[in-house]
Amino acid sequence: PASAQISAVPQPRTFCYTVDNNVLTTEQRQFYEDNGYLLIKKLVSDEDIERFRKEFVRICKREVRPPGAMIMKNEALRSQYGQSENVVNKVQDFQEDKELFRYCTLPEVLRYVECFTGPNIMAMHTMLINKLPDSDQQTFLHPMHQDLHYFPFRPADRIVCSWTAMERADQDNGCLVVQPGTHKLPLKPHGYPNWEGKTNKLFHGLLEEEQKIPKVHLVMEKGDTVFFHPLLIHGSGINRTAGFRKSISCHFASSECYYIDVKNTTQEDLEKELVEMVHKKYSATSVELKDIWNFRARLVKGERISL
Repeated sequence: PASAQISAVPQPRTFCYTVDNNVLTTEQRQFYEDNGYLLIKKLVSDEDIERFRKEFVRICKREVRPPGAMIMKNEALRSQYGQSENVVNKVQDFQEDKELFRYCTLPEVLRYVECFTGPNIMAMHTMLINKLPDSDQQTFLHPMHQDLHYFPFRPADRIVCSWTAMERADQDNGCLVVQPGTHKLPLKPHGYPNWEGKTNKLFHGLLEEEQKIPKVHLVMEKGDTVFFHPLLIHGSGINRTAGFRKSISCHFASSECYYIDVKNTTQEDLEKELVEMVHKKYSATSVELKDIWNFRARLVKGERISL
């Protein structure tokens, strides 16, 4: 593309962020190249979403306790609602829950994931988010951030998030907000925003937001799925409705990706915070960030090569 020579022969389009296969149209590939995300309507069935919802409720009621899962709650609500979905706002690392992990193995999801990772696919990071009704305290606001900040593996272009709405998501209940094209920016410094009393554990955000780049609110219906690049700047607002806003997601990576040492990088403080949490919970010593991710990783298609 940088060549000054002019050729009469049409040149094939060069794509950096997707791999060659017959799933995506040229227009879809170009949209992802330009914007860093791609929305596929009605990808996951109502039946599957209902199964995920039922399993989430069982976890909230402690009828199921998946090993290794992190259940995040608003403890202030427990006296009012007890053990219920009115209290739990996130189930993270559900790789040991067979019912929820089915999401990461759905053929219709992996068919698209392969367009970004290639044929050897690892499920690296799983979450079911239940955005609770919120107030001016903004308890469940996630500041604008890049997911790569959390990941000690590369290359970034072979990592993708699959995020499925389990019910309608819009501006009223805190849908995803993205800044198109920011996947072409480098990984920026993250930390806790300077919001007094409004920060959540490990909800890191950009220390300096990209104010000039427009934000797009991704209004999604139940079953709609967005695939996005780990450098895309995104976040979500608060839920101003009386109901919930559930979503289920997984970050996938090519098994050909490799771990990096985050020491002396912008990710070093994150490693210290996570290692300290693991040490407290499991009394583990000599743990590195890559060890935590290696524990979470699961092969879902192809062969395990490096990760």
